[in-house]
Amino acid sequence: MEFLSTIDTSTWLIIGGILLFIFGVALYLRASAKRSPKAVAQATQNGITVKVLYCQPSRKDRTIFGGVVKYDKVWRTGANAATIVELSQDVRVNGNRLAKGRYSLYTIPTPNDWTIIINRRTGQWGVSYKEAADVMRFPASTRPYSPTAEQFFISFEPQPGGINMLLTWEDVQVVVPFQKAA
Repeated sequence: MEFLSTIDTSTWLIIGGILLFIFGVALYLRASAKRSPKAVAQATQNGITVKVLYCQPSRKDRTIFGGVVKYDKVWRTGANAATIVELSQDVRVNGNRLAKGRYSLYTIPTPNDWTIIINRRTGQWGVSYKEAADVMRFPASTRPYSPTAEQFFISFEPQPGGINMLLTWEDVQVVVPFQKAA
């Protein structure tokens, strides 16, 4: 205890400032993680393995489609960094062959259907989208979803000869079919 009494006031202020800074950073990081936490969706079905790395934004009583996510504009399909789709084998998507590998997933929502964009650039933050790196684009159907999804999520459902990736948020679900490559 004798050591503590020899520390002058300015040193205590510096120590207190450092501790306050560390505490503030920890609170900020904790709050940020809760807003759009990282998530992984993965499935193996009918010889196809798909893994998706993404962040899950929350609705928070906002209008999502046509509001937070603008219609007819490229969306990173999640929050924070661009969503990554990893394929363990070649597949067919919308009738076109897609080689195994890692891709970014972007979408262009509209009120009735969405454009799905598979892009070869990965690791970018936000909507740092480059159309020249598109591997493919195709339309995807939407269907109503109930109850309202408060947080964006990606899941999978089996289909004959493949697997459907489901993009779900608010009252909308988008179906992206993957088929086994012949």
